[in-house]
Amino acid sequence: MSESRWNENSDLVGLIKTLTLPALYFTAQKIVTKMKLKYPFVLIHISTVVFILAESSRPPFACDSSHPLTKSYPFCKPTLPINQRVQDLISRLTLDEKISQLVNSAPPIPRLGIPEYEWWSEALHGVAYFPTLHTGMSLNGTIQSATSFPQVILTAASFDVHLWYRIGQASIYNDHFLFAVGREARAIYNAGQATGMTFWAPNINIFRDPRWGRGQETPGEDPVVTGKYAVSFVRGIQGDTFEGGKLGHHLQASACCKHFTAYDLDNWKGVNRFVFNAKVSLQDLADTYMPPFRSCIEEGKASGIMCAYNRVNGIPNCADYNLLSKTARAQWGFNGYITSDCDAVSIIHEEQGYAKLPEDAVADVLKAGMDVNCGNYLKNYTKSAVVKRKLPISEIDRALHNLFSVRMRLGLFDGNPLQQPFGKIGPDQVCSQEHQNLALEAARNSIVLLKNNYRLLPFSKAKTASLAVIGPNANSAKTLLGNYAGPPCKTVTPLQGLQRYVKDITYHPGCNAVNCSYALTDQAVKVAKGAEYVVLVMGLDQTQEREELDRVDLVLSPKQQNLISIVARAAKNPVVLVLLSGGPVDISFAKYDKHIGSILWAGYPGEAGGLALAEIIFGDHNPGGRLPVTWYPQSFVKVPMTDMRMRPEPSSGYPGRTYRFYQGQKVFEFGYGLSYSNYSYEFLPVAQNMVYLNHPVKSPKAELENSNALKHVPVSEIGTELCSKRIPVTVRAQNHGDMAGRHPLLLFVRSAKAGNGRPEKQLVAFQSVILNAGERADVEFELSPCEHLSTANEDGLMVIKEGSHFLSIEDKESEITVIL
Repeated sequence: MSESRWNENSDLVGLIKTLTLPALYFTAQKIVTKMKLKYPFVLIHISTVVFILAESSRPPFACDSSHPLTKSYPFCKPTLPINQRVQDLISRLTLDEKISQLVNSAPPIPRLGIPEYEWWSEALHGVAYFPTLHTGMSLNGTIQSATSFPQVILTAASFDVHLWYRIGQASIYNDHFLFAVGREARAIYNAGQATGMTFWAPNINIFRDPRWGRGQETPGEDPVVTGKYAVSFVRGIQGDTFEGGKLGHHLQASACCKHFTAYDLDNWKGVNRFVFNAKVSLQDLADTYMPPFRSCIEEGKASGIMCAYNRVNGIPNCADYNLLSKTARAQWGFNGYITSDCDAVSIIHEEQGYAKLPEDAVADVLKAGMDVNCGNYLKNYTKSAVVKRKLPISEIDRALHNLFSVRMRLGLFDGNPLQQPFGKIGPDQVCSQEHQNLALEAARNSIVLLKNNYRLLPFSKAKTASLAVIGPNANSAKTLLGNYAGPPCKTVTPLQGLQRYVKDITYHPGCNAVNCSYALTDQAVKVAKGAEYVVLVMGLDQTQEREELDRVDLVLSPKQQNLISIVARAAKNPVVLVLLSGGPVDISFAKYDKHIGSILWAGYPGEAGGLALAEIIFGDHNPGGRLPVTWYPQSFVKVPMTDMRMRPEPSSGYPGRTYRFYQGQKVFEFGYGLSYSNYSYEFLPVAQNMVYLNHPVKSPKAELENSNALKHVPVSEIGTELCSKRIPVTVRAQNHGDMAGRHPLLLFVRSAKAGNGRPEKQLVAFQSVILNAGERADVEFELSPCEHLSTANEDGLMVIKEGSHFLSIEDKESEITVIL
């Protein structure tokens, strides 16, 4: 190719414009090698390339209107149905090109003007990670950080579906709903600092065991809370309305619910997630592990699912046709792409031994319904699987159909994204004051007050003369963020937050780290004695719990616990203990220590967590968070983490798990949380507390389950018309305190007779209300008998039992009777 031909070839220049920097560099290398170009020529045209990139700072996209090679192809026509466009695109690909697109870092297809695409990005509680951009943000780009919201386990403590949605939805822009996480993601993408808009969040696994290092990423132990969180967050990210149903086929960004399914062990006592075989009953699958994913798909309309590393009852999740294709797609109507967790395909052969050959593993996952591999196993072995006749090309085409459909739904084949509705979102939208305010609101509405003896809190802003702030987490900005967090806009540590309220503050870390391998107890005591009040900021961090690191204990390190107790005894007044942690901690010693007046659990509260804590401690905010997990005693560590059973087995001493089934002592119960106000509740009378489902027992199984003339009928046999009945429930709540407060109401149901696999109680609904001092409000709930009064039987069928069911809020109950 001559120099003049290069300058004249507008097609080549158009092609170059479609390529992002890595693809461009790769293409340039190929040209240089093939054409044996000389150095001066290369130098000149590198300058040309740099000029083109500088002139066109735009996100990568296909179907450039100025690209004569592709502009006339059907796959580039937005007016055609996506299915038709995708079919046209796939028909134009060679086998090698098809295989290249089956991995998370999909390379460009230059001859069709298709740029590279990165499927893997993270946005668990704020935009955190684009793998193509080093630590998440381009070191040379205009955007260096993003809003860091509280870690999910803390946000869940707000029990506020609107907040979860608003962490996605921040405002309305150009008459299109935009979302905090999705909005900042679009801004980063529009700035050319990302090559993908598919985010592998939320994590909606059940926080089954308190030792799980990744429990911090989840909404907690309850399947109803987790399901509602999934729906709210997914709708927010993807651009749907809060009520849902308005999304259509366009996506602002793509959410991915993970890890499907029964994944809640990382690395415990030599058992790791790659080889773990989770033995799960049909009953536990039906009412614990699967419901959040069903909600995510059926109600949230998630466009992505991630299959988990582990096996369930012997079958790797990513190779389970019944799970991926029959359940998710056929039964629940999933319409999106399924990705493996990273290297989850390779371990099916290399670590689990489920597949004899690499080609068998590739064939297993694609036939099961998986679409894209985080890793390179599909890139390396798919072609040989085809050659060996282990895999038909039709399965590759099926996967590509799902993958390119999502990319088209994101608008990446509709022309320049900067000229589309979301294209005007610029770098100024990242770390906006609005988003930072929302991060603060989320933290302050979620922090849980666990103890407040002597009404120690709130401190007086006017009368507090001096304050000692002690602890390894008191001035650690990193600890605030938890895992899967990107560079925050800014951080306010607990020490910095408290310094806004009190001028005379003395700080001491107390320990070298949260494990307190070296405690500075004498110095900390001296600091404590010199102040009027003491705030101890202790707990855990990512060195104690994280991905690939499960805990073996539920207590604080002995030296940290000792430091807390000694400082508390030495202080002039009862102290305030603040715990930063994702998982629950057995702090019985502090709960019953008279020298510790107040305890606050702050999870990992995000970039504004220190300010939120200070506002609560000094009474500018009335705490209202409630625990989304049971806090177990240290003795619970005797239970093997590998035991997946939810239900207790008294004969063997197995206590069960979570508030729904656990029969043992608790440090704090699920849903526990105090306030600076006292609240009362009252069930208002209902017009009808008898629910008639009028269903004759049909199945022999149901007949056998009859006990004391009470029927147990599968919900599937009752029918849509009867199941559509609704039970209106009204609860009157009143604030008897002298401070306004936001307060979550948790509505539970229990059967008249527990046991036989039925939960002790089950959360069925929750709402948050804001009440001024002395104010009362009537809060309305609407229950479905088939959904909220049913339980799973041993066959995994949801059944409803005739007889009495009791609704409860705190210590108040209301009876509902079901007649079948």
